[in-house]
Amino acid sequence: MAYLDLMSPLHKATQRDYLARVNDPDYPKAKAAELAKQWGYDYWDGDRRINYGGYKYISGRWAPVAKLMVEYYGLKPGSKILDVGCGKGFQIFELTQVLPGLEVRGIDISSYAIEHAHPNIKHLIDHGSAARLPYVDKYFDLVFSINTLHNLNNRDLENALREMERVAKMKYLCVESYRNELEKANLLYWQVTCSQFNSPEDWEWWFETTGYAGDYSYIYFE
Repeated sequence: MAYLDLMSPLHKATQRDYLARVNDPDYPKAKAAELAKQWGYDYWDGDRRINYGGYKYISGRWAPVAKLMVEYYGLKPGSKILDVGCGKGFQIFELTQVLPGLEVRGIDISSYAIEHAHPNIKHLIDHGSAARLPYVDKYFDLVFSINTLHNLNNRDLENALREMERVAKMKYLCVESYRNELEKANLLYWQVTCSQFNSPEDWEWWFETTGYAGDYSYIYFE
């Protein structure tokens, strides 16, 4: 298990006005969260003050992460990859562009995301929960989960970490975290779906408790 930061460049490319988000007159935090947690149009393609504000495929945007995954994990044509919480599948599609011949699969809780997934890989996305992966033991060479597991309650988080360990030979996850009170406040202001507010030490407790032995990284709201 190693700390492997794949996501900071993408995360830091977005400018955030934390106070404007939490104080928005039309979509105050509670209303935005209620809409976002339906995992439908409002979450993916609705108003930016709710969440993504239109989550569309941008050619090459996810390529740097895909290239790092291929290089670090030694992926080859025929390697089996699973994205847990894949959304519209842009990351697994990008992996197939970086390394043709990969066998990719995704799973997501959102029917809307799957319906509006990238057309080239839509048929490779299963509808389901991270806490109950419908795959046999050690089937995948690499299973990754980016910005998903912090949305789970304690019981589902425990199951999801155990499930990732069960179905994968190699694992990587990225979750939200905080190192100080400022980052904790910013996370609280910005998030609309987060159920886990854990410091790095708390996340590492979860990994040890569940037997998750894969790689990991955190994103911070600085």
